[in-house]
Amino acid sequence: MEKETTIAADEITVPLINSTGDDASTSAVDENSPIEQVALTVPITDDSTLPTITFRMWTLGTLACILLSFLNQFFWYRREPLTITSISAQIAVVPLGHLMAATITDKVFFKGKRWEFSLNPGPFNMKEHVLITIFANAGAGTVYAIHIVSTVKIFYKKELTFFVAFLVVITTQVLGFGWAGVFRRYLVEPATMWWPQNLVQVSLFRALHEKEKRQKGRLTRNQFFIVAFITSFAYYVFPGYLLEKLTSLSWICWIFPASVLAQQLGSGLHGLGIGSIGFDWATVSSYLGSPMASPWFATANVAAGFALIMYLITPIAYCLNIYKAKTFPIFSDGLFTSSGKKYNISAIIDPNFHIDMDIYDQEGPLYLSTNFAMIYGLNFACLAATIVHVFLFHGRDIWQLSKSAFQEKKMDVHTKLMRKYERVPEWWFLFILVLTIGVTIFTCEYYNNQLQLPWWGVLLACSLALFFTLPIGIITATTNQTPGLNVITEYIIGYLYPGFPVANICFKVYGYISMKQAITFLQDFKLGHYMKIPPKAMFMAQVLGTIISATVHLTTSWWLMETIPDICNRELLPPQSPWTCPGDHVFYDASVIWGLIGPRRIFGNLGHYSAINWFFLAGAIAPLIVWISHKTFPEKAWIKLISMPVILAATLNMPPATSVNYVTWIIIGFGSGFIVYRYYREWWSRHNYVLSGALDAGLAFMAVLLYFCLGMEHVGLDWWGNDSDGCSLAACPTAPGVVVNGCPIVSQ
Repeated sequence: MEKETTIAADEITVPLINSTGDDASTSAVDENSPIEQVALTVPITDDSTLPTITFRMWTLGTLACILLSFLNQFFWYRREPLTITSISAQIAVVPLGHLMAATITDKVFFKGKRWEFSLNPGPFNMKEHVLITIFANAGAGTVYAIHIVSTVKIFYKKELTFFVAFLVVITTQVLGFGWAGVFRRYLVEPATMWWPQNLVQVSLFRALHEKEKRQKGRLTRNQFFIVAFITSFAYYVFPGYLLEKLTSLSWICWIFPASVLAQQLGSGLHGLGIGSIGFDWATVSSYLGSPMASPWFATANVAAGFALIMYLITPIAYCLNIYKAKTFPIFSDGLFTSSGKKYNISAIIDPNFHIDMDIYDQEGPLYLSTNFAMIYGLNFACLAATIVHVFLFHGRDIWQLSKSAFQEKKMDVHTKLMRKYERVPEWWFLFILVLTIGVTIFTCEYYNNQLQLPWWGVLLACSLALFFTLPIGIITATTNQTPGLNVITEYIIGYLYPGFPVANICFKVYGYISMKQAITFLQDFKLGHYMKIPPKAMFMAQVLGTIISATVHLTTSWWLMETIPDICNRELLPPQSPWTCPGDHVFYDASVIWGLIGPRRIFGNLGHYSAINWFFLAGAIAPLIVWISHKTFPEKAWIKLISMPVILAATLNMPPATSVNYVTWIIIGFGSGFIVYRYYREWWSRHNYVLSGALDAGLAFMAVLLYFCLGMEHVGLDWWGNDSDGCSLAACPTAPGVVVNGCPIVSQ
């Protein structure tokens, strides 16, 4: 018999079952997660009799993966890229799942035999729903390797066949499974590795499946979600179509329409973003994810990092004219000559796709906006800080886990419940790892004329990914922020193999994305851990979803590149064209900086940005100062909450992210993670993550509807409310004599 227990935090009656399927004692509550957000959100129950691998799961999971992969790649090339998260699919499949359960035959095929199955094993259940969402997660983002395809075909206009592109995309996406398998013990089972982003989906699963008795004067979580979803869906018609200026309101520019300085300070899109704000959930969540999923200490660290670069380092560097800062815009991802003109990249490429040093000497060295250069410096600092921080603050835990298996007393209730399911054998992950590395080496060697990367580059990239997966995984699992390896991988291969831009970006993708994919897989493993999904079923859904997603992403991007004239070419596109590809421009610029020209001519002894290398040392020292302070003043608990990797990594999405993205994200994060969590704890525990999911889903559905109803027919509104943020002068340089069209000339 199941024992009914009331979970007071959620006011939902659920059966409490222990790992053996018998009645559980109240000790399960005592063994709950030490992380309060998890204890308030994740159920401490399991029903192992629920079917997971069903016909409904296969059908809806595959469809959701294909649809999300197509839409996310389709919208990625646009001026305001829209990422449709798996939450949209998580909601959309619910009525379809119930419809299939009500209409499909429940006949049992091959009854009594080993392969007995039914198309309809009973009511649509939560575990099926979780696996469908895991499928959808594979398509709920972008495939980083597509940047290689865009850069080679669109910007460099060189040959890259579909088959070679397919091999690169598949291997980069699957390689991360190897690292994920190696580090499951450290990043999934420990209760302290709580992966905040997963709590949004856990809350939504419970709201959609658990029956809750409505109290007088209150909404159930399901009702609250429906109201919030409809509101978000209806509201997005304003920032998405009728009043696009809501994306970034930069009121300082309106007050000072002729002042370059005021617009540099106030522009949310091209400046420091002082006073700017966006009333658009896409502005909030586009690059940083939902602020409502971020714990307040992490949000505060991001705010500190943003203020450090945008309100301290950048203004000081600009005022002091460091690296000729006033010759360029204060915030830009462009590549410039010493006189402030756009750098002619195509001129310095020889017919063999290498740098032509004679023409490079004529063109002169490449310059960056000072803000862009400083953000590269923070990348250097973040890398060093991540290693030192994890060693100091988590080194003992890692050592203990390396010495022995988990002891019973160290397991929370979720890990205990998962012990009854058969684990995925380690050799499954290792087989995928070895196979993928072998295919990658073959691809890079056999098609070296297209990819340029030698075999030793593949092995070095894999070594970097293996080394950094654990420290970066710990940061992500505890703060919801993920430092990247993109810059350090470019830096290393740029020194070792200069003048080969495609080799550089291939090395970056294999070194960076295999690590990031491992983090994604581990996050999904933790979601399955919270929802008590059999690990082998999780593994199968992840592998198949990843392969399907990679294929659809590549096919969609190839189709867009073949059918949209001048896609990504800002000079040739019509002024109102949405196909400006901001992310691909940043990727291309990086390939020029690190691959074609090489770090030695920019950040090394032959370059004028060599002092930026001191950021490595600063990044290594910063967490040491925090650690010493914590040991000196152990009674001050807030010191340990200072995460230098998060502070230094805060602005690594800039560009293409802009100031208004950060300012609005921080404001919402403060309201949710500090004010509501501290003073309205009951409301937060019931509705915070549900609201986050509803906002994501409402925006996504309306954005897709607007595009297919109006965007495809080129139906738009041309009026003041759909102009940019009104800060056109923010992109103007302020050095005397530098001439830029549309900018006032500063006299000598």
